[in-house]
Amino acid sequence: MNNSPIEVYQPRAFSDHGVWDTCALQFKIDGLHVESKNIGVELISKAKQFVETEVLARVATMGECNGLGFIIIHPGNLGLTISAHWWVQGCILCQHNHRQLYGAVKPLDTLVRPVVACVWELAVINSEQEAWRQNMMGNTPDPAAYLKTRPLFQTV
Repeated sequence: MNNSPIEVYQPRAFSDHGVWDTCALQFKIDGLHVESKNIGVELISKAKQFVETEVLARVATMGECNGLGFIIIHPGNLGLTISAHWWVQGCILCQHNHRQLYGAVKPLDTLVRPVVACVWELAVINSEQEAWRQNMMGNTPDPAAYLKTRPLFQTV
C-alpha cells in the first residue's frame, strides 16, 4: 500500500480541435491542458502521427468499427497523453493510449502500466459516451449530430 500523500492537480482547460477524417474513421479532437501548456501545431502533428502509425492498424485488425471516435490530446503536469477512442459493435468503446513523460526518450509501456485515463480525461470520455448514446443508439443514428456534440462541462 502506498501511504504517500495524493498529488493534487489543477483543473484542465478544454479545447475543441475539430474533426479529423482518416478515411477509416472520423475522430473528434478534444484537448485538455494545464495552464502552462498549450496544444499547438507540434502536439497536433504528434497526435496525427500516433493515429496513423498505431491506432489505424489496431482499428483495422480488430474490425467491426462504426467509423467514429474521439481523441484526447492532454499535455499535463508530468507528460503528454494522447488517447484515441473508437466505437465498435454499436456500443463498445475501444482505446489506445500514448503516454510519455516530458524528457523521456520512449513512451511508457501501456501493457505494463495499463492506465485508462486521468480524472480530467474521464470527464471527456463520459461526455463522449453521453453523446454516443443520445445520437447513435436510437432508432435513427445520426453521425453528424454525434460529431457536432461537444462536452457540456467546464473543467476550469
